[in-house]
Amino acid sequence: MPAELTERLAQLIRWIDPGPGASHLVSDVSGWWRDPTVLAALGPALVAPFRAARPTVVVSPAVTGLLVGPLAATALGVGFVAAHKPGDGRLPAGPLTWAQSPPDFRGRRVDLAIRDRHLAPGDRVLVVDDWVATGAQVRALYEICAARGAEPVGTAAVAVDCPPEVAAELRVRALVTATDLPD
Repeated sequence: MPAELTERLAQLIRWIDPGPGASHLVSDVSGWWRDPTVLAALGPALVAPFRAARPTVVVSPAVTGLLVGPLAATALGVGFVAAHKPGDGRLPAGPLTWAQSPPDFRGRRVDLAIRDRHLAPGDRVLVVDDWVATGAQVRALYEICAARGAEPVGTAAVAVDCPPEVAAELRVRALVTATDLPD
């Protein structure tokens, strides 16, 4: 179903003009979550390229990563760990390991944190997110993995729009690329 899934994902995305002062269109991927066939296929399709790497946990950044991460973890039969951002107002209690991303596509540096008790030395981490535009948040999550003694095995994304050399370096595999998406 991957070719069919890629086609369906491209059909369901919408580009929205956020209004005056905006320099670019904004993606609306809410159709991905509304389509039950797509929703059921996402987890297995995301993890397929990484099964042989035998991940022991899936890590995803807030906010939309929290939708696809559990789907991937369920498909692998492993646990899920959320990476929190201080701006969302819901930081967990207890010890956290932090990293700051390099600048993202908007030039922002994003702080991410994972609960120490949920990521252990020897964990084999699959990072999962809905969209990888620059790899900035992936880099921060890989940094947290290193600090905790865990090994990132790669990144699964619904969509990838970063330069090919960045995708190769971070071992990003995606279901759709920028060239698959409508203008």
